[in-house]
Amino acid sequence: MNAQIKTDAWLSELLYSNASAPLLHILNNPDSFQYQLIYTQIDRNSNNTPSFKHYYCHVDKNRYFNPASTVKMPLAFLALEKLNTLSKAGVNKYTPMLTDSAYSGQTAVLTDSTAEHGLPSIAHYIKKIFLVSDNDAYNRLYEFIGQKTINERLWQMGYTDFRITRRFVRATEEENRHTNPVRFVDGAGEPLYTQPAAYSNIAFDFSKKILVGRAHYNRDDLLVHEPMDFTTHNNAPLEDLQQILQSVLFPASVNARQRFNLTPGDYRLLYRYMSMLPAESKYPEYDTATYFDSYTKFFLFRSGRTKIPSYIKVFNKTGWSYGFLTDIAYIADFKNKVEFMLSGTIYVNRDGILNDDTYEYEELGYPFFKEVGDIIYRYELERKRNFAPDLKNFNIESGE
Repeated sequence: MNAQIKTDAWLSELLYSNASAPLLHILNNPDSFQYQLIYTQIDRNSNNTPSFKHYYCHVDKNRYFNPASTVKMPLAFLALEKLNTLSKAGVNKYTPMLTDSAYSGQTAVLTDSTAEHGLPSIAHYIKKIFLVSDNDAYNRLYEFIGQKTINERLWQMGYTDFRITRRFVRATEEENRHTNPVRFVDGAGEPLYTQPAAYSNIAFDFSKKILVGRAHYNRDDLLVHEPMDFTTHNNAPLEDLQQILQSVLFPASVNARQRFNLTPGDYRLLYRYMSMLPAESKYPEYDTATYFDSYTKFFLFRSGRTKIPSYIKVFNKTGWSYGFLTDIAYIADFKNKVEFMLSGTIYVNRDGILNDDTYEYEELGYPFFKEVGDIIYRYELERKRNFAPDLKNFNIESGE
């Protein structure tokens, strides 16, 4: 077996011994489905201090998967962290943030009709990122933080395989290096802090070619009979995403270098929005036929659009693109006093053609996450603990 691939026989056995025929088919074909899973057991001591034990199934940081919207999670954390350096300017996460344009491909945002007071803010962008994975909200945080700062900070924290090169809008590599001027204003529209347009001169290592599939549709909707080139795309290994989520939910569990510089108010806001459901939001008010409970909750719930019980909260970030589905989750059951982390990715693209919008998300992808989640959850319900967890830190009112 490739030395880079991490698989624990115990987790593999747990999945195989409980799997349905469709799940067995996926488990037996790791090269086709390119799945990776991390299950993290959490045990508390008498002081409620958590300890973590990670189990892996086909986890390989060198096997590329498109992280899609999962990269929005660290940007939410980095945006709050950057805001905390601007507090002397009287700026916080609720201060209106206006985005201007100054370079090719850039667009301005001066209002936000989905916000209670009609103005965009970091807090509101973060809310939309976690509730429905809003792309424009991500783009605005990318522009506020800046490509250079995003990558240098993540590398400094030890996530050296991370690479964030692009917004989620059609743009050239050069356009993605340029970020917009930004203004924070007071209630009268007077500027509190102005950030000029920025250019990222950061050097990315694109020496490793990343090719996926057998054919793809290009930007002109022409079929190209060659794999799609992801060499310069965003990259986020599963273990890094899991660790980033853990560092925000359990900051004391990681070394100081891996902690974001966040305030108690930042943590409360993140816990609230990471676990909030679209139906619980008044601003924006979401159409729950489209944005149902499990729209961004894959493990346990996404397949069949399952209603999420009120006693379970899922703190997570999902991503879906190019046939890749990913979920990075912490699941807390307040009724049964159960908690665990589960992170996974899978590739479901039977025809091998990318950008054709023909992927087996509904038939294979979401059922994979639901069943794996069910197996782990059932195991957790039976697992003996010396001390039941006190989960009050996460029992934050999620409604408006």
